[in-house]
Amino acid sequence: MTLSAREKAAGAAPIAFDNSYARLPAHFHAAAVPTPVSEPWLIKFNRPLAEELGLDTDALERNGAAIFSGNAVPEGANPLGMAYAGHQFGQFVPLLGDGRAILLGEVIDTHGRRRDIQLKGAGKTPYSRRGDGRAALGPVLREYIVSEAMFTLGIPTTRALAAVVTGEPVYRDRVLPGGVITRVAASHIRVGTFQFLAARGDNEGLKVLADYVIDRHYPEIKGHERPYLALLEAVIERQASLIARWLCVGFIHGVMNTDNCAISGETIDFGPCAFLDAYDPAKVFSSIDRGGRYAYASQPAIGQWNMARFAETLLPLLDPEASEAVNLANDAIAGYGPRFQTHWLTGMKAKIGLHTEEDGDLDLVQGLLSAMHRNEADFTLTFRKLCDAAESSAHDGPLRDLFANPADIDAWLLAWRERTGREPLSDALTAAAMRAVNPAFIPRNHRIEQAIRAAEDDGDFSLFEALNDVLAKPYEDQPKFAAYAAPPAPSEEVLKTFCGT
Repeated sequence: MTLSAREKAAGAAPIAFDNSYARLPAHFHAAAVPTPVSEPWLIKFNRPLAEELGLDTDALERNGAAIFSGNAVPEGANPLGMAYAGHQFGQFVPLLGDGRAILLGEVIDTHGRRRDIQLKGAGKTPYSRRGDGRAALGPVLREYIVSEAMFTLGIPTTRALAAVVTGEPVYRDRVLPGGVITRVAASHIRVGTFQFLAARGDNEGLKVLADYVIDRHYPEIKGHERPYLALLEAVIERQASLIARWLCVGFIHGVMNTDNCAISGETIDFGPCAFLDAYDPAKVFSSIDRGGRYAYASQPAIGQWNMARFAETLLPLLDPEASEAVNLANDAIAGYGPRFQTHWLTGMKAKIGLHTEEDGDLDLVQGLLSAMHRNEADFTLTFRKLCDAAESSAHDGPLRDLFANPADIDAWLLAWRERTGREPLSDALTAAAMRAVNPAFIPRNHRIEQAIRAAEDDGDFSLFEALNDVLAKPYEDQPKFAAYAAPPAPSEEVLKTFCGT
């Protein structure tokens, strides 16, 4: 497939591409030209991110509707779909690939980092199978809101550069307006990318890919005595840290398949994701997760399972002796649990104002979570109100109001105050440190749904804009937006979220 003159004619190049993935072996990817749409309209352009990427922001604001819809492919782009496989809800599929995503290319940002720029929803690729390659507007808005919120929460994530309405319908269970999101990532290489090559016995390709990943994401391990073991351990560390951070803000990914597990350690793919309201470790929102495989508290174990699948792909590279390769992989996978526990406990202790170590700290954290579960206390508000209680017991009232049985939290507060009394910081400094890790605002599921409904039904993007504005400063109180911190009324509660494919 080649680009026509019309498709290349995007004017002066607003994006300085340097496309290293396109230079990898041909079977790693396939050319995929975006399919033009009739009436693209730029809903949102992330100018600060564009500036960070070193893009021509003025040109993109002028021509953004055409470029970010795929109607005009900028000079220097090399659009392609990436090949990958994956375990989907535990079942292996040997060929998936980018069915509705097209990698335009890569840029070197103003910090010297290589970043992918990808269109999602821009039409069919060679991997689309029976799909139309399109995205409905709702999932585009959800991914924009949540990915940018994850960034401002301080969690490694793909970013949203732009969102476009296509002016054309897509057909799912009903007719919906179409959209395209432009996604930015450290890369879109997944565990499933390695699985694609391993399933074909392509050990040479695995080595090429592993070397590429080391060069791009883990240059510090170049020259290591066992570079591929070091790669496995480095990816395990990033995944353990990432999933611990998810749990600390009440995030449920919803579809932790191996093809949604990024080797870079970023959060990727925001289909049926959601945030906890009332704390429930078994909570599931995703409509396709019927067995609860990816429930909130199951995510750490799934992370380890995904890393085991990654380790399997690397076995031919770990050691020429199969038994030794398996031993090395098993030892690395066994290290995931302690790594996760360290990251999670450190994060949870910071949320309750603890920075020194004592033997009972884990029990104290678990005691609070158990009380929250028994009382269906809101996850985000409990920790935010605890920040106020850290300043003075006179501020306990709003926290106690979150518990159906306030005696549960009263008993815990006594133990907590005894423990925090042995911390070196003053009450005021402790409260300030807690507010820096306990957000006042998260992308509440009902707020996302309200923004999507207004956009889809009425073409009204004001709620989408307001929600993005609030979430840009999640750790600030923002009194004028106090309503956005509130959990849903019973009639507003979102019980299911959907993938949108």
